[in-house]
Amino acid sequence: MTSQVSSPAEQADGAVVGEQRKAAGAKDVRRLDRVIIRFAGDSGDGMQLTGDRFTSETASFGNDLSTLPNFPAEIRAPAGTLPGVSSFQLHFADHDILTPGDAPNVLVAMNPAALKANIGDLPRGAEVIVNTDEFTKRAMQKVGYDTSPLEDGSLDGYHVHPVPLTTLTVEALKEFDLSRKEAERSKNMFALGLLSWMYHRPTEGTEKFLKSKFAKKPDIAAANIAAFRAGWNFGETTEDFAVSYEVAPAASAFPPGVYRNISGNLALSYGLVAASRQADLPLYLGSYPITPASDILHELSRHKNFGVRTFQAEDEIAGIGAALGAAFGGSLAVTTTSGPGVALKSETIGLAVSLELPLLIVDIQRGGPSTGLPTKTEQADLLQAMYGRNGEAPVPVVAPRTPADCFDAALEAARIALTYRTPVFLLSDGYLANGSEPWRIPDIEELPDLRVQFAQGPNHTLDDGSEVFWPYKRDPQTLARPWAIPGTPGLEHRIGGIEKQDGTGNISYDPANHDFMVRTRQAKIDGIDVPDLEVDDPHEARTLVLGWGSTYGPITAAVRRLRRAGESVAQAHLRHLNPFPRNLGSVLERYEKVVIPEMNLGQLATLIRAKYLVDAHSYTQVNGMPFKAEQLAAALKEAIDG
Repeated sequence: MTSQVSSPAEQADGAVVGEQRKAAGAKDVRRLDRVIIRFAGDSGDGMQLTGDRFTSETASFGNDLSTLPNFPAEIRAPAGTLPGVSSFQLHFADHDILTPGDAPNVLVAMNPAALKANIGDLPRGAEVIVNTDEFTKRAMQKVGYDTSPLEDGSLDGYHVHPVPLTTLTVEALKEFDLSRKEAERSKNMFALGLLSWMYHRPTEGTEKFLKSKFAKKPDIAAANIAAFRAGWNFGETTEDFAVSYEVAPAASAFPPGVYRNISGNLALSYGLVAASRQADLPLYLGSYPITPASDILHELSRHKNFGVRTFQAEDEIAGIGAALGAAFGGSLAVTTTSGPGVALKSETIGLAVSLELPLLIVDIQRGGPSTGLPTKTEQADLLQAMYGRNGEAPVPVVAPRTPADCFDAALEAARIALTYRTPVFLLSDGYLANGSEPWRIPDIEELPDLRVQFAQGPNHTLDDGSEVFWPYKRDPQTLARPWAIPGTPGLEHRIGGIEKQDGTGNISYDPANHDFMVRTRQAKIDGIDVPDLEVDDPHEARTLVLGWGSTYGPITAAVRRLRRAGESVAQAHLRHLNPFPRNLGSVLERYEKVVIPEMNLGQLATLIRAKYLVDAHSYTQVNGMPFKAEQLAAALKEAIDG
């Protein structure tokens, strides 16, 4: 996310790097360089809200952070079951970090299902906070526990803190006029208060958030705040928690600036708004709700004051059709979806290629095929974005690498679409969309100028001397055709999916013209100006790790581990997947081995092998989760030694 230089603190790999200190009559305070916490419970236990609030306070404190929300696809999955477990993992540190972490140091398990689903990910010695009230015989049998794991010795390798969270919450709220069921719903706030004490997190932001969230229900707001404070006080007074922890702000990890915590979908939304302002064009979103892209529709609908118009269509085809119409009308047009929606939109994407109009197709990838895994991540739409249309219909492809990078990727996709009059794929994924990290808010002066010139009058002189408008007369540098706004006098022209005659735009079935137009559209995409690929290779390595999209964090973390262990390995990461950077071929030629980790079955590797005749080695994963740094480091070490 920030610097790629490994810090001394990170080399301690999470160990205690400071001294314990203890004031008179106070508990021990131990300083750590980083911590990984996972909140887990039923999908109705509020784990995502709990994790989000802890993340917000951690961001305001100044730590670097990375998050991994993980939840079922069902609106309300079966309570107390393994498929119904929802979790939120947060990695925060006093230095630059890149991933949500491989293994949690702390697990908060709200019920037996949460414990069983997550205990296998914990290293020995990790802390486990369990809500003992939920460990009834029936609840344990539902997930396959014959005996209580709290009593049978199976957790002896962990530091277990049995806490009756439900009982303590209900007791703390007895003065409120709430039923027991209503009071129990605040147990996540009790847990948040306890963890906030344990790691010295600020509390003011959470209390302000609760007052705002429940502004129309002040009694509920007061009850949640009371539960939150009760959790803090419990940590302060109970003997079971003898130590609290400090993780100092990551002052050296961030360049000077104003920062905020941001998710990938929010950053992408802001990037689209910024692009429309920099282009001086209204932003139009034609979309149909689909996980995990719906947050972009929700967010953009809040920004009518910036000239944003959002249309929630009846289906995917209507959504992109409306967006393409808006592009014809002179808007910066966007449609958002995920893999299944891309399949439905493919015919209209081909129409946009033929019309040569700017259109952003935002694909927040998820596990497939078909409905697949709606709330899990994958990178398996690359070949669909490249080739998933009839005929020769080339479309540029841009991919962000971190949640915050989604902002810049949206601006870059808009630049290409507007400059070259073409639809552009923006390939994010569920991991980036829902994950979050600190983002430096850019100054307006740093943003690119995306303004375009619409056609104003005739652009061609006929043999008889008369001046006419040719809608397919191209810019000699970019091969882009003019963008003529409907209703402009003298610029009337045909549009449609039937092949056009070069220049005039008239319908043409001439074989030679079709050959010329196909090759010209391809040449336009091939000629897009993209930056050269940057390579991080401080030791002249023989092995290159090449990635794209959200694998950046795990790959970079794995490369750092290998370098600390004395290995020489180079790293490069692609933002532009069509066209590739012009120096990619020469970069690949410099290395004896090229390893490409992907969350698919080797789609980028297939493209690299085909275009550059390089024997690229694929390392793949399709389990709906991002790579772990340790796992990647082991695979890369094997490739280096092999």
